[in-house]
Amino acid sequence: MSDLELQSREAIQKGSKSFAAAAALFDAQTRVDAEMLYAWCRHCDDVIDGQTLGHGMSPVADAPARLEALYAQTRAALAGETPTDPVFAAFQAVALGRGIPERYALDLIDGFAMDVEGRSYETLEDLLAYCWGVAGVVGAMMAIVMGVPPDDLPTLRRAQDLGLGFQLTNIARDIVEDARNDRVYVPRAWLAELDLPVEQLTDPARRDDVAALARRLVEAAEPYYASARWGLRDLPVRSAWAIAAARGVYRQIGLDVVAAGGAAWDERVVVSGRKKAWRALEGGIVALRSATLDRLGKTPQRPALWSKI
Repeated sequence: MSDLELQSREAIQKGSKSFAAAAALFDAQTRVDAEMLYAWCRHCDDVIDGQTLGHGMSPVADAPARLEALYAQTRAALAGETPTDPVFAAFQAVALGRGIPERYALDLIDGFAMDVEGRSYETLEDLLAYCWGVAGVVGAMMAIVMGVPPDDLPTLRRAQDLGLGFQLTNIARDIVEDARNDRVYVPRAWLAELDLPVEQLTDPARRDDVAALARRLVEAAEPYYASARWGLRDLPVRSAWAIAAARGVYRQIGLDVVAAGGAAWDERVVVSGRKKAWRALEGGIVALRSATLDRLGKTPQRPALWSKI
């Protein structure tokens, strides 16, 4: 493996154990490209949040300048200029090699710009626009890495849906931690319904209300997870297995948060190794069933869900 590939693999193994495990199911080249794309996404997030591989968020005084640098470096990489940063060199290799549209790469940074602006979200639809920028578009780009043509919009919509489900789950799990870092993603209309001020999200006395919000977010994610399942039929079998496994693990996080109720924020909810293994096995079964549907010529319609694509 090249140095770029090794650094990208290290980034995913330290930044997301769940996705690293799923990526191991890809064929060799898809795994390398997915890891290089992930490393760039992770880097952009870390730069804006003042963290290292997704851990230890801290205030960033020069966030606007950092944001502009990310835009400039990304545009330069996509234009074929020689990057000086290994993360952008890896991104350039996979983006140009797989034909990732520039608009998708820039939409990711637009999502981080919402964090820099300190944007609040009044409704679920407003929140989903943010989820597109930081996760839905990642799903679309990953699908292209797996061989989905950039103009295959029906399949890219399913990939987008998986990213939206992932992000809604992440928000549910991290409500309290995010609030401690002055990040509130829960729709303000939902907070108003519970008469829950933003500053009380971290108050242990309001944990039952926070649990109700988390449950609502997890429920909102369910139709997106269901939609994403039918996009597996358009992926190579090994890629379908990897994505089905990741889908199962992330969905399990949401289920565990709901099951824990108000205790979900006593410590970070993680999926046990045993459950991950079960979800990986289940993912293989789901992928095979999806391939069977393809052979039978069945094409389930995507429900009327929010979409950017």
